[in-house]
Amino acid sequence: MSSVLGVIPARYGSTRFPGKVLAKIGNWPMVRYVYEAAKQCKTLDRLVIATDDERVRDAVQEFGAECLMTQDTHKSGTDRLAEVADFYKDFDILVNIQGDEPGIEPELINGVVQLKKEHPEWEVATAARPFQSNEDPLQPNRVKVALTRKQKALYFSRSLIPFPRNKTAQTVYLHLGIYAYQRDFLLRFHTLPQSLLEDTESLEQLRVLENDYSMGVFLVDGSLPGVDTEEDLANITGIFKQKGMLH
Repeated sequence: MSSVLGVIPARYGSTRFPGKVLAKIGNWPMVRYVYEAAKQCKTLDRLVIATDDERVRDAVQEFGAECLMTQDTHKSGTDRLAEVADFYKDFDILVNIQGDEPGIEPELINGVVQLKKEHPEWEVATAARPFQSNEDPLQPNRVKVALTRKQKALYFSRSLIPFPRNKTAQTVYLHLGIYAYQRDFLLRFHTLPQSLLEDTESLEQLRVLENDYSMGVFLVDGSLPGVDTEEDLANITGIFKQKGMLH
């Protein structure tokens, strides 16, 4: 039986919204909503928040979370996750749960982990959902994913994929930023050079596909938005208030 470590990377520095993981939604910092959702997941054997900042460490320890201080030189969340994997050596699968997704649901995390366990031949599992009618798939910051018939990722892009050249009705899938990695692959992936497609689209997950590894995709019907800007924070606060989810 594979042992699973849930990891919430919580970097304080953010280009568009510094300190966002500690931004308050009601009375809780954003990262606590992520932590409390992940804590409900029966597929996770252990849960840790990984940060490079003492302010984040102090805040998460206040609500009882396990925290690992990592280097502040990492260029990506995956690099940080690889350091965590090197520290926690007893786990076969590591799940990267974004610290700026306060509306993430336990069912999504469980589904991604279960998909990874069902397909050990796939090095990575992630998630996606169909675009809603009120969402614009042409926005480049909304990453799209095209799938094979077996629900593996074919390609990720900031452009519209597939492009409806023949006006055929086709579901467009929004990629959701959660990943379950096989530990040995994570440590290997971390050492691979940046790929051409990755550099072109500025999407790290393309390094997996361009190096001929497999990524399964767990599909859900919907999800709440993540937070990249202060405007997003106001939006999710309003949604939480409407749904009675504020703490």
